[in-house]
Amino acid sequence: MPGLQHGNLSHENPTVRIATARGRWILLATVLGSSMVLLGSTVTNVALPHIGEDFSADLAALQWTVNAYMLTLAGLILLGGSLGDRFGRRRIFVLGLVWFAAASLLCGLAADTGMLIAARALQGVGGALLTPGSLALIEASLHPDDRARAVGLWSGFGGIGAAAGPFLGGWLVDGPGWRWTFLLNVPLALACVPIALRHVPDSFGAPPRTAAADTAHRQRGFDVLGAALGALALALATYTLTEARDGGVIIAATAAGSVAAGVAFVVVERRRPDPMMPLTIFASRQFTSVNLITLCIYAGLGGFFFLTALQLQIVVGYSALEAGAAMLPNTVLMLIFSSHSGELAQRLGPRVPLTAGPLMCAAGMLMMLRVGTGASYLVDILPALLVIGTGMVIMVAPLTVTLLSSVDDKNAGLASGINNAAVRASGLVAVAALPLLAGMGPDAYRSGAVFDASFSRAVPLCAASLAIGAALAFTTLRETSAVRHRAHWRAHGWLMEPPLASRFAHPHGSNH
Repeated sequence: MPGLQHGNLSHENPTVRIATARGRWILLATVLGSSMVLLGSTVTNVALPHIGEDFSADLAALQWTVNAYMLTLAGLILLGGSLGDRFGRRRIFVLGLVWFAAASLLCGLAADTGMLIAARALQGVGGALLTPGSLALIEASLHPDDRARAVGLWSGFGGIGAAAGPFLGGWLVDGPGWRWTFLLNVPLALACVPIALRHVPDSFGAPPRTAAADTAHRQRGFDVLGAALGALALALATYTLTEARDGGVIIAATAAGSVAAGVAFVVVERRRPDPMMPLTIFASRQFTSVNLITLCIYAGLGGFFFLTALQLQIVVGYSALEAGAAMLPNTVLMLIFSSHSGELAQRLGPRVPLTAGPLMCAAGMLMMLRVGTGASYLVDILPALLVIGTGMVIMVAPLTVTLLSSVDDKNAGLASGINNAAVRASGLVAVAALPLLAGMGPDAYRSGAVFDASFSRAVPLCAASLAIGAALAFTTLRETSAVRHRAHWRAHGWLMEPPLASRFAHPHGSNH
């Protein structure tokens, strides 16, 4: 087959067309892989009350069940992209699938919360290995004329998978049990492995242009120290926020350690010749602003959806399935309308949608304060979720368009990787910090009245985070940036799947 050399597809001249059987297999493999990682983030929340009941766990253990996964995924996802570029994206993608399946099996078989949390951390490592390659394989494998359509299909199907997460999780929890929210990944991953090995060509990152540069690149190796320091800073910060209610010397030490690791990370990335996260990319004021806005927006959203899944079950009295189904409308709105909002951002510039969208989400969250015991879905819950969903439609795709327009095309993959890590890190910190800031005790989720009072204190904090993001957008973004610079969707080893269901900017007719 033209373009194939020693079993590897030539990155410069890929010839596989999406209409062929092989093209469809490539799309299926990448969609399955990225969808599993998305499900790992969305399917668990509705299972938390049942996990807590089975293990007699406190609130901190439930927080760690979510955060252990997000911690390793956020901390290692950039390193996973580097590994794929160096050793082959298909090879690392398949390794991630097998790792994810094994960790999911451990989650499903966990005998206590300690084993479950450790297995969730391992699951995040698998996600960090397989995620970066999913979209990069599409660009490296498919003909340039088919990439735009393939990215649209990949994003759409991935979004459907994310949207189905809470509903599917609820159905499994109320049926065979919460363990199946993890065990479901095992057959999916193992079915994806032979598809990837048989039908997906391997590809590598662009090699250095000279032999001397290639030798120097190989001698330097990977930024393992940077990855370790970044993950350590996140881990210590998460531990500090989650366990801070106990106070003491240990908490003070972990807080200081988190700061020290963060400072060391910056120093290493500044001095290293091939850093995992080159700090020079932050010389773009627009790029820096977009990432600060991202941190505020996704901290609010991550904390809100974590708490809402609990509120609907503990306070309103929904089953896990009903809670998952209740949250579908806002995701459906995103799947239908987000591509149009990306075009709107290109015409109007980023300031309007990235100011109006977060404010609308914040308003919808405040509407959720009416949701308590005996709340009506049609009168109280659905209107609030529709307002939140509309706000997400307005802001999510424009955020990606603005991000990609803020850097040169050669840095688009790296920029998206950094932004995706920021999304996960912000959600991680929010889930760790919100119970502390809202005064939730270890057993708050066992009492409807107590949790309802805590929810009423926490939701305004989520709304405030989004409002701060809107203020940053209004004051720091250049009005015409997205109009002047057409955003190109480039899939490199660093480029990851959308953090939420339809986080994609698919500009029609973009060059690849």
